[in-house]
Amino acid sequence: MNDSQDAFGHALLDELEGRSAFEVIERSDGRLDVSNPVAVYFNGYADWGPLGQKAIDLARGRVLDIGCGAGRFTLHVQGSGLDVVAIDWSPLAVEVARRRGVRDARVLSITGINGRLGPFDTVLMMGNNFGLFGNAGRAKSLLRRLWRITNPGAQIIAQTLDPYQTNDSTHLEYQASNRRKHRMGGQIRMRVRYQCRKTPWFDYLFVSVDELTDLIRGTGWVLAEVLGWNGPIYVARLERSSAHG
Repeated sequence: MNDSQDAFGHALLDELEGRSAFEVIERSDGRLDVSNPVAVYFNGYADWGPLGQKAIDLARGRVLDIGCGAGRFTLHVQGSGLDVVAIDWSPLAVEVARRRGVRDARVLSITGINGRLGPFDTVLMMGNNFGLFGNAGRAKSLLRRLWRITNPGAQIIAQTLDPYQTNDSTHLEYQASNRRKHRMGGQIRMRVRYQCRKTPWFDYLFVSVDELTDLIRGTGWVLAEVLGWNGPIYVARLERSSAHG
């Protein structure tokens, strides 16, 4: 990713240096959404609410934080005494995480994960980062890869949201359009914009619990528990089975 494409990283850097920032999410149908203030990526444990707190408290052993951003989850887990490797495809996000005290932050996309990083006992995909799997085929392939670089008894703690819990007509039409194209309903084609910068287009995947259960079948992971049943956002804890993914 070159500097002109690192919209997310520049937003984080501005926020770190005291310049309040907002990111814009552009969807492939032309919809634009101003996300939460970038300051949320710097929030600490006290700001995460019961769902985020309960999820992060499950982390154990050696940890891989996928899509670390400014390092909010890494810093908490690192501060609890665990060894954490934090990765993000944004070079400036990694710079921000390092400046905030993350000891092992690396510029790496989810597709670049390999055995040289491992082994791990916990894989974190918080902040809706289950979406980084992108699509069904890539999700299955990457889940099998994560199986290979984790220890027996390992877990994935992944936050996502059920895209079907909405009455927004533009979301419903987008889901219908996806299905006509033989894509998953919650498979979003999007990019992040900030000031004059914009990321390349990429797929981001939101799934219901039933869809998630189908996706992990045959990958070596089983759904151990679901946290957060009171709204669309939930956290799935996956456990590594003895069967090879």
